[in-house]
Amino acid sequence: MKLIEGILNIFAPHECVRCKVEGSLLCSACAQALTAVPPRCYRCRRWEAESRTCQRCRSQSPLFSVWSVASYDDTVAKELVRVLKFGRAKGAAAAMAQPLAAVVTVPKETYITYVPTANTRVRQRGYDQAELLAKELSRQSGAPYTPLLARVNDKRQTGQKRGARTQQMQDAFRVLSPEMLRNKHVLLVDDVLTTGATCEAAARVLRRAGAKSVSAAVFAVA
Repeated sequence: MKLIEGILNIFAPHECVRCKVEGSLLCSACAQALTAVPPRCYRCRRWEAESRTCQRCRSQSPLFSVWSVASYDDTVAKELVRVLKFGRAKGAAAAMAQPLAAVVTVPKETYITYVPTANTRVRQRGYDQAELLAKELSRQSGAPYTPLLARVNDKRQTGQKRGARTQQMQDAFRVLSPEMLRNKHVLLVDDVLTTGATCEAAARVLRRAGAKSVSAAVFAVA
């Protein structure tokens, strides 16, 4: 599919979603203009170095750190996510992974994996946008990509508050290869983090299966 997209891009090249310059869905200048998210605990929003989950929230969360590069309120970030998920613009994954790779800390012995999208969504789109983003982040960071999770239910999270999301995500994932996780760090990748309930549910099953630590890398935070 990358070959086909590359050929199509020769005849109908991508243009930046912000300035419309041809060549990339997000040019380097406009990437610098994204509304940045400061290092902080993703749960309580208190400042934390390395975007770590703060000590107070750590007892409630299996996520060690959550990195992101943009606020979902940023119109450019929102448009990139839209064209990736609904516009079949797979090249957006590479554009989103580039600034993400610049801020993420990847320890040795780390697997990059993704938070699986609901199966109905994958069938509709023909691909999983989180998987594309994880593969691109792996390529740009050098850390190995490994699919570690499968989605068990198809419950949708859109429009739900944290309590409802947490309830819906119980038993939503299963680990594909538990034997691979012993003493390994895992970096979960997704496009957008809203309440964190989905990433937390995925992280919990990975920790139960033996992962040493689980962090997340998301392009945008709502």
